[in-house]
Amino acid sequence: MPSHSDIATLGGHSMGTSWSVKLVAPRNRDLHPLHAGIQQQLDRVVAQMSTWEAGSDISRYNRADAGSWQVLPDDFWRVLQAAHDVAQRSDGAFDPTLGPLLALWGFGADAGRQRVPEAALVREAAARCGWQRLQLDAQRQAVVQPGGLHLDLSAIAKGYGVDLVGRWLRTQDVAAALVEVGGELHGYGRKPDGQPWRVLVESAPEEDAGADYPPRVLALDDLAVATSGDRWHRYEQDGTRYSHTLDPRRHAPVAAAAAAVTVIHREAMLADAWATALTVMGATVGPAFAEAQGLAARFVQRGDEGLVEILSPAFRQHLDASAA
Repeated sequence: MPSHSDIATLGGHSMGTSWSVKLVAPRNRDLHPLHAGIQQQLDRVVAQMSTWEAGSDISRYNRADAGSWQVLPDDFWRVLQAAHDVAQRSDGAFDPTLGPLLALWGFGADAGRQRVPEAALVREAAARCGWQRLQLDAQRQAVVQPGGLHLDLSAIAKGYGVDLVGRWLRTQDVAAALVEVGGELHGYGRKPDGQPWRVLVESAPEEDAGADYPPRVLALDDLAVATSGDRWHRYEQDGTRYSHTLDPRRHAPVAAAAAAVTVIHREAMLADAWATALTVMGATVGPAFAEAQGLAARFVQRGDEGLVEILSPAFRQHLDASAA
């Protein structure tokens, strides 16, 4: 029988980037309420977690008096808990408190000039950072401001926005959708032809010109995928490339950062965070950690002979499932 549903595409802007949603809907369904609802979910993330908005909850926390406890709204609390957990499990490779260092190196909402800062300024900014300074009170859903701590959730909030939109669409009787915010993706349900959503893994810049390995296609059957890399946010000084991904242990951009690190996870929030953490770990420690933790990860590293691809066993399983 012919399907009475089509794939509709909606789009807009949020979090300094674009969003798009492909969804399966009856041909006569009014899509305007869905578009407005999606934007509303993403606006919630901005209102709570955007360091670019002076009135956001995260900005208020960053300005709060030393020693004060700040009660957080549900979404902010959920994301901060996840960020703290990934920070612990990654031994600080992921750190949501790097706001001052990001700004010093020329990235983020409070960015200064994009240049290599003086060592004394780096030490001063680093003293205000550190995920270990975070104290969370689950009973009160509150976090203390120890003094000068500046949260930055830009490496996890976009992914959470993807999850939030997907959950909301399910409440609106949307049985299948592919949600994308700034390159982070989550797909669930089946298209009208019965097939899952298939996506091409985001490439490193050099891959666009051709590589020795095939394009990696994933079937997102209630799965999310996120990619971290230096494709967009970077600068060069004296022949050295500086990425927007900071190594919390060096208080500086990741040295010899991977061209791209892709993670598949049930939640886009966690795919987002782990892609950042594995980028910081690097091409030797990162793959070993991903395998030990059962993370589905793909590393594309620049080598003397060109790009080198490393796939974790869990990532290979997803490729096999997509090819089936």
